[in-house]
Amino acid sequence: MQKAVTAGIRACTSAPTLALALALALSACSKEQPAAPPAPTVGVVTLTKESAELTNELPGRIAALETADVRPQITGVIRRRLFTEGSNVQAGQLLYEIEDSPYRAALAQAKGSLAVANATINSTALQAKRYKDLIAINAVSRQQYDDAAAAAQQARANVAAQQGAVQAAQVNQNFTRIRAPISGRIGRSLFTPGALVSAAQADALAVISRTDTVYVDVTQSAAQIVDLKQAMASGGVSEAEGARIQLILPNGSIYPIEGRLQFADVTVDPSSGSVILRATFPNPNGLLLPGMYVRARLVEGLRQNVVLAPQQGVTRDPRGRATAMVVGKDNKVEVRQIEVDRMVGDKWIVTKGLNIGDRLIVEGLVNLRPGTVVKPGMPQQVTVAAGTQANGGAQ
Repeated sequence: MQKAVTAGIRACTSAPTLALALALALSACSKEQPAAPPAPTVGVVTLTKESAELTNELPGRIAALETADVRPQITGVIRRRLFTEGSNVQAGQLLYEIEDSPYRAALAQAKGSLAVANATINSTALQAKRYKDLIAINAVSRQQYDDAAAAAQQARANVAAQQGAVQAAQVNQNFTRIRAPISGRIGRSLFTPGALVSAAQADALAVISRTDTVYVDVTQSAAQIVDLKQAMASGGVSEAEGARIQLILPNGSIYPIEGRLQFADVTVDPSSGSVILRATFPNPNGLLLPGMYVRARLVEGLRQNVVLAPQQGVTRDPRGRATAMVVGKDNKVEVRQIEVDRMVGDKWIVTKGLNIGDRLIVEGLVNLRPGTVVKPGMPQQVTVAAGTQANGGAQ
């Protein structure tokens, strides 16, 4: 009897425990599952048709518009230098004086010889005239008259020769005063007063350069010129207006004045396969110096209706191929393998792989995988061209 009562008590105490366990299990099953993470936000740019100004950076050197060596044309000792090194000089300005005593003496001697020749011509001319009258009455022989006429003619020739000698002596004396052949800025003087100079010496006394306007000679490969001409012939590229050129100085800054292309050389350098292009740049402040190495940014043409992709949206895969991520259908990420031509500012010209209307991802690319659902939005750091919007809806 006691065993039956004990079993009944155990049954009564186990029933509430079982009910509690069942209640706890049902409560655990009724809890909600964790919410899925939100879609990452990415900055996108909707690609449109744009015009691209084709530029090319080429190496070049500055050359003076005019350059002239100041050289002596006679032999002598420099007596004075009459200019300041590094200053501007005008054409015809006196620069050097050479000791002229020998040349003044030579001029005086030539003038004396001319005076003697003039005195001789009078007597020979009169004698020839008298013999002409006498030969008519056979007072002199024909030979005597011919000799007198020849002497008169020789005297006239001697006068002409002496006149030439006087002019030559005068020219040599004028050469003792060396003048500037052109206007421009004169450099350092390589000879000082007291130095002996001659017309046959190798070194110039000084060099004058006209630099108010300068040349910039740049080199471009013949292959690039052929590609550009073929693109223009096919209509893919239109010619740029005025062939504008920007100059990048050795310190990386941009020269504030644009230049103009003057001509391209008519031959190709066989050693380098390049062509020389010459441009002119105003140089009012003298910042551009002859011999300076620069880079010229040449506007070659205008390409119409191209796809321009911001460089932030173009990456490289491990094989070095250009790739881009776009927002596709249902806002899912797609990876495109693309082909690019050249940089235009901060954008790539895309020739294959991207189309007009594609939503290119330019921000939020870190840890992004193909097929990921994203939330497109306007980029924060990438400048969007006028008329280009980030389309947030599904395609």
